[in-house]
Amino acid sequence: MYSTNVIQNKEERYFPASIDFDLGEIVVSQGVIKMLGNLPVELLKPFLARHKGGDWGNVCVQDKQQNDHATRYGDRILSSYKFCEQCIWIITEADRSVTTILLPSEY
Repeated sequence: MYSTNVIQNKEERYFPASIDFDLGEIVVSQGVIKMLGNLPVELLKPFLARHKGGDWGNVCVQDKQQNDHATRYGDRILSSYKFCEQCIWIITEADRSVTTILLPSEY
């Protein structure tokens, strides 16, 4: 898989290397709930599936590699996706006790 490093204006190769990990308790932040309005929270399930499956979304190659490493060695995992024209983050804590869906401004 190729990704473009916009800072250095070059393509970088990325080979997914994540392993399965637990999500723990799923928490949705107040900001995301407000963003959803009357839309069902279930609309976020595909993003959780992508996160759990090692598709880290809109993060740079270095962050993808760091996430892959985190699945193996118990560090925090962060994915970024576009939803309703806004960026949402999904963060699984290092101890795998909780995964939070939040807006970057809530971090």
